[in-house]
Amino acid sequence: MHAISFIQDLAVIMLVAGVVTILFHRFKQPVVLGYIVAGFIIGPHTPPFGLIHDEVTIKTLAELGVIFLMFCLGLEFSLRKLFKVGATAFIAAFLEIVLMIWIGFEIGRWFGWSTMDSLFLGAILAISSTTIIVKALNDLKMKNERFAQLIFGVLIVEDILGIGIIALLSGIAVSGSVSSGEVFSTVGKLSLFMIVALVIGILLVPRLLAYVARFESNEMLLITVLGLCFGFCLLVVKLEYSMVLGAFLIGAIMAESRQLLKIERLIEPVRDLFSAIFFVAIGMMIDPMVLVEYAWPIVVITIAVVLGKMLSCGMGAFIAGNDGRTSLRVGMGLSQIGEFSFIIAALGMTLQVTSDFLYPVAVAVSAITTLLTPYLIRGADPLSLKLAKVVPRRLARVLSLYGEWLRSIQPHGEGALLASMIRRILLQVGVNLALVVAIFFSGGYFAVRIGEYLGEWISDVGQQKALIWGAALLLSLPFLIAAYRKLKALSMLLAEMGVKPEMAGRHTQRVRRVIAEVIPLLSLLVIFLLLSALSASILPTSELLVLIVVVAAGVVAVLWRWLIRVHTRMQIALLETLENHQEHHH
Repeated sequence: MHAISFIQDLAVIMLVAGVVTILFHRFKQPVVLGYIVAGFIIGPHTPPFGLIHDEVTIKTLAELGVIFLMFCLGLEFSLRKLFKVGATAFIAAFLEIVLMIWIGFEIGRWFGWSTMDSLFLGAILAISSTTIIVKALNDLKMKNERFAQLIFGVLIVEDILGIGIIALLSGIAVSGSVSSGEVFSTVGKLSLFMIVALVIGILLVPRLLAYVARFESNEMLLITVLGLCFGFCLLVVKLEYSMVLGAFLIGAIMAESRQLLKIERLIEPVRDLFSAIFFVAIGMMIDPMVLVEYAWPIVVITIAVVLGKMLSCGMGAFIAGNDGRTSLRVGMGLSQIGEFSFIIAALGMTLQVTSDFLYPVAVAVSAITTLLTPYLIRGADPLSLKLAKVVPRRLARVLSLYGEWLRSIQPHGEGALLASMIRRILLQVGVNLALVVAIFFSGGYFAVRIGEYLGEWISDVGQQKALIWGAALLLSLPFLIAAYRKLKALSMLLAEMGVKPEMAGRHTQRVRRVIAEVIPLLSLLVIFLLLSALSASILPTSELLVLIVVVAAGVVAVLWRWLIRVHTRMQIALLETLENHQEHHH
C-alpha cells in the first residue's frame, strides 16, 4: 500500500505545482515562488484536510532536490570566472556576509530570540539566491552587462563562503559554543579538502567523462554523471562534511570538462523535477498562524535584507573601484535570500537547535524579497540618477577622487607582470603544499587500519609508524621538490629586485645567490616542522626519523630528474584540462 500512497502524493504535488506555475508564468513571477505557494496549498496546515500522506518520503526526495540544486550551482562555477572578477567579488561578498550575519544576529537578540536562533537568522540572511537572481537577470535581458557579471562573481564567492558557513554552523550547533581555534581548524580542514578534491578531481573526472562521451550515448553519460555525483556526496558525508559541499564540489570539477554543455542539458530535467519537490516541501512547512504571529519580525527582517545588502554589496563593489552607478546596481541586484537560506534553516531544524518559527519566517522573507528582485534591479538606474542629484558636490568629488586614486595605484607594465608572476608562483606552491599536507593527513587518518594490516609482518608499533610516515614522505616528494623549485624561482626574483648593485657593490651577485639559496631551504625547514606537527600521531622515533630522511634524501639524489618529470606531467595534465575547457566555452 505504501507505493500507492506515495504515487498519490507525487500526483498531487506535480498537478498542483503544474497549475500554480502556469499561473505564475502568466503573471511573469518567479517559478520558485509558484512551487512554494503550491506546497503551501497542499500542506498540512491548510484546511480543509491534508492532501499529503507520506511526508517522510517527500522529505527524502526534497533532499535529492538540494543535491541537484547544489550540483548545478557547481556546474556554473568556474575557476577562471572567479579570477576575472576577483577583487570586487571577494570584497563585496565578504562585507555582505559579515554585515548580514551581524544584522541578523542583532535583530534576533532585539526580538528576544535565543542565541542559536539569532545566529542562524544571521546565516540565513547572509547569502543571496543564485537561481532567482540569474533568472531575474535573464528575464530582464541584462545578463551580459558589466554589473551582472560582477553579481555572478559575488554569487560564486558567496556559494563558497556559504558552504563554509554551513560547516561552521554544524560544528557550533553540536558543541554549543564558538572558539576561535575550532573555527580556524574547521576552515583550514575545509579549504584543504576543497583544494585537494578540486586538483585530484580535475585530473581524473574530465578524462573519465571524455572517455564515456566517445560512445556518444546520452544515457551512458547521464548515468556516469549521476554515479559520480552521488558517489562523491557519499565520500564527503563519510568524511563528516555536509552533502551540500560534495554536490557543489563535484559540480565544480565537472565544470572543467569539455562535455559541460551536454551535461547541463542532460541534468536539467532531473534537477527541475527534484528541485520542484524541494521547493514544494518548503511550502508545505509554512504555517499561516506562524506568519500572522510573526508578521512584525518578517517585515523588519525584509527591510533589513534589502537595505543591508544594498549597502554592503554596493559598498564592497565601490571599495573595489567600481563607479557609483555600477555599485548601486550590484547592491540592488543582490538584495534577497533564497535556496541557501532554506538549506541553512533546514539544517537548524534537523540538528534541533533552532525554534520552529524560524523556517516559515525565512521562507516568508525570501518570498517577499524574491518578488521585489526584478523591480529592484530595474529601479537601480533611476535611483542612482536621483542620488547623484542629491549628493553634496564635495562628497561626490571625494568619491570620484577615490576611484581615480585606486586606478592610479594599480601596477602597470613591468610591475603588473612581476606581480602576476609572483601570484602564480605562490598559488602553485600553495597547491603543492596542500597536496603534501593531505597525503600526511590521510596517513594519520588511516594509520590504525594500515597498522592492523601491517601487524602480520611488523609487530613493533614504532616501525609501523616509521613505515607509514616514510611512505607518506616518498609519495609527497614530487610535490615537495616542485614547491622547492618554485620557491627558489621566487627567491631569485626577490633577490634581483631587493639587492641593488648600489647597496652591495661588487658583492651583489654573491648576496643575491645567498638569498636565493637560503629562502627556499628555510621554507622547507618550516614546512617539515609543520608536517611533523600535523602528522604527530604517526611520527616515528627520532632515530628512525633520521633514517627515513636520509633514505628520502638518497631517493631524491638518484631520482631527481624522474620526480620532476612526474610532477611536470601532472601539472601539464591539470593545465590542459583547464585550457581545453576554456576554448570550448568561447
